[in-house]
Amino acid sequence: MIETIHQNLLAKKYSALELTQDYLKRATEKNNELNAFITITKTEALQQAKDVDQLIASGAELPLLAGVPASVKDIILVEGVRATAASKILASYVAPYDATVITKLKEQGMVLIGKNNCDEFAMGSSTENSAYQPAKNPFDISRVPGGSSGGSAAAVAADMSVYSLGSDTGGSIRQPASFCGVVGLKPTYGAVSRYGLMAMASSLDQIGPLARSVADTQIVFNAIKGQDKMDATSTPAKPINKEKNFSNLKIGVPKEYFIAGMNSEVEEVIKNTIHVAEKLGAQIVPVSLPHTEQALAVYYIIQPAETSANLARFDGIRYGQRAAIDNGDEKLIDVYKKTRGQYFGAEVKRRIVLGTYILSAGYYDAYYKQAQKVRTLIQQDFKEVFNQVDVLITPVAPHPAFKLGEKMSDPLSMYLEDVFTVPINVAGVPALSVPVGKTKTGLPIGAQIIGPWWGEETLFAVGQTLEN
Repeated sequence: MIETIHQNLLAKKYSALELTQDYLKRATEKNNELNAFITITKTEALQQAKDVDQLIASGAELPLLAGVPASVKDIILVEGVRATAASKILASYVAPYDATVITKLKEQGMVLIGKNNCDEFAMGSSTENSAYQPAKNPFDISRVPGGSSGGSAAAVAADMSVYSLGSDTGGSIRQPASFCGVVGLKPTYGAVSRYGLMAMASSLDQIGPLARSVADTQIVFNAIKGQDKMDATSTPAKPINKEKNFSNLKIGVPKEYFIAGMNSEVEEVIKNTIHVAEKLGAQIVPVSLPHTEQALAVYYIIQPAETSANLARFDGIRYGQRAAIDNGDEKLIDVYKKTRGQYFGAEVKRRIVLGTYILSAGYYDAYYKQAQKVRTLIQQDFKEVFNQVDVLITPVAPHPAFKLGEKMSDPLSMYLEDVFTVPINVAGVPALSVPVGKTKTGLPIGAQIIGPWWGEETLFAVGQTLEN
């Protein structure tokens, strides 16, 4: 789609302004139903489109992403645009600078349609934790679009933007991509700069693209990847592309990813996908990732601990909203308590309390330190398995998109949504969600293709073959 738009702009079949107006109209109309956007950036988008048209008129070289309507999850900063993180505490916060990924896309001639709805501070698996009402699934508006990048996935699936940037801490790009029938990439940790991403869990967070096709996802990833001096955890690219076709590809199928209680239609579609890969010439290898069972527990220790530390900055003093003071006798600690109590949602409070407990004296060694040791074992599992195979294929989620409100009263049930996605973040490897089928009622199902560190190019090659 991106290539087609690029060619059409060059051929002057339509202008960037006409294309942008079309997407703005669709985004505005559909947003009433889907709530995929918190902010629609009409003024900025129209000006960016006019700039692209001037570039075309001048005869200058046109970057591939120039004039292509995009959206961005509302925890990634865009200078001069409201950045709420789907939280009331940042309801009126306007970003003072661009995230590195936005700087890179602006250099490409980005046209920003708006900021996408998400779970508050990216904490959730359904976008129901947004302080601005949940986003909805374009395939069935009674169902969730997934989370936390649910607004991004819904916007792309409903053609409200051509592509979107999301963030993935424990599955927050891949799971909504699967639920909404689009492609989503969680890159290798460090492949994309996190500068300008509101931090939740710094050792797990990663920015990545969502798009309608594997080819479009690859184009956006190539535009945003690379080391950044503003992010000490970003590293120079070390691409591994084995240039393998299916006739000499080894695909691992980890037994731990086919569990009791899994939706039968999801299991059938994923096993059929593996069968298709085998018919195309791939060698299917049963493998084991023995510490998968511990990954969810490890994640829900490390993530709340890092969240507790990162969200300490939202105190109503430096930025964000501040609760009203009743009298002049209140102490500073009372301002903190009142502000955070009033403006943080229930899930954010839950994870801050849990994380603070984990990091407290007497518990740090028992929980956080122990979780980091098990994390090393999980990384070792992946290292060993990628000595045997080129990629892994697994489900993205145990079932398709669930009903709005179905899991909100049971946080543990919601956390189990991440059972197939969190090991990837814990290990830091890349994974791609590709739509491979639907349920009998028409709900999308995605397959998760997992690669070794820096194996994105191989993921794209496998993903495109399965997509075709």
